[in-house]
Amino acid sequence: MKNGILVSILCIALYPLANIPAFSAEEPPAWAYPVNPPDFKLPADDGTLRRVPNSSAGYTLSQTRDRFAATDWHPEDHPTMPEVVARGRKPDVFACAWCHRADGPGAPENSSLAGLPSAYIIQQMADFKSGARNSSVAKRAPMTLLMTLAKAVSDEEVVAAANYFAALPPRWTVKVVEVDRVPKTAVRNWFLADLKSGEQEPIGQRIIEVPEDLEHFESRDARARFIAYVPKGSVRKGEELATTGADGRTLPCATCHGPNFGGIDLTPPIAGRSPSYIVRQLYDIQSGARAGSAAAPMKPVVEKMTVEDMAAIAAYLATRNPAAK
Repeated sequence: MKNGILVSILCIALYPLANIPAFSAEEPPAWAYPVNPPDFKLPADDGTLRRVPNSSAGYTLSQTRDRFAATDWHPEDHPTMPEVVARGRKPDVFACAWCHRADGPGAPENSSLAGLPSAYIIQQMADFKSGARNSSVAKRAPMTLLMTLAKAVSDEEVVAAANYFAALPPRWTVKVVEVDRVPKTAVRNWFLADLKSGEQEPIGQRIIEVPEDLEHFESRDARARFIAYVPKGSVRKGEELATTGADGRTLPCATCHGPNFGGIDLTPPIAGRSPSYIVRQLYDIQSGARAGSAAAPMKPVVEKMTVEDMAAIAAYLATRNPAAK
C-alpha cells in the first residue's frame, strides 16, 4: 500500500514535466544539418568556363573551388574587398567571400554577414576561436573549416572583414512556399538540392531549402536565390511565436531584435535570413553547442521550444524584409 501511494505521488509530481519539451527527446534535424553521404564526390572540372546572368566574368569549376580566390561575378554590387575577404591567407585563413560570397549574402550552409554589426561579427569569431560556439553536428565541414580559420586569423584581419560586411546592405535571397509535398532532394556539398526527378514526398515538419538554380549557386554567384518549402500553416504559427511568445512557449523576438526583426545595436538582424540557418542556431543554443555572451540571453527563449517551433519561427522570419528596421 505504501509503495502504491509512493508511486502515485511520484506520477503526480512528474506529470507536468512530461508536458515540457525536453531537449534530449529530439535529435538534431537532419534537414537543417545536411551531411554529405560517404560516397559523395564533386563533379570533375572539364575546363569549361561557367557563366551566370548579368555578368561578363567566367570561371572554371576549379576556380570556383579555390578557397583563396573568391569568385566575384558582380563587382559592381560591393566596394573593394579587403585582402582577407577576397583572398584570405594561406594555409588556413580561407577567403571570407569564398563561403559568404563577395557581398555577404551567405547560403543555407552558412551565415549571411551583410549588415551584421561589426562588433557582433568580431565577438562571434572570438567564440569560434575559443570553442564557445560550436555545432550540434560537429562533423559538418562548414563548421570545422570556420573553426580552423578562427584559430589562424589575426585580430586585424577579423576587424577588416567585420567592418566590410557590416557596411553592406542585407539582401533578401529566399522565397518561402507553404506546401504539403516537396520535390525529392539529396545532400550536395553540405546543402540540399532538388533532384529534378519530378518525384515528390510529404514535407512532414521539415524545412526544405534549395537553390532556385543549382548551377548558379554552385558557381558561387552572390545573386543566387533559394526556395524554402515549409509546412502549411507554419508561417502563421511562427508569427504567433515570434510576436507574442505563444502564451509562454517562448519570448517575443521583437523584444531584443526590434519590431521588424532588423536588429537593435549589437543584437543581430534576423529578418529575411536562411530558415535552415536560423533553425541550426536555435537548436545549437538549446543544446549548449553554441554558447558565449551573445547566446546567453537566448537560453530562456529556446528552452521550451520543439524543433517544430523552431522551424515555424524560422519560416516566418524568412518572410520578413531584412531591409526594414
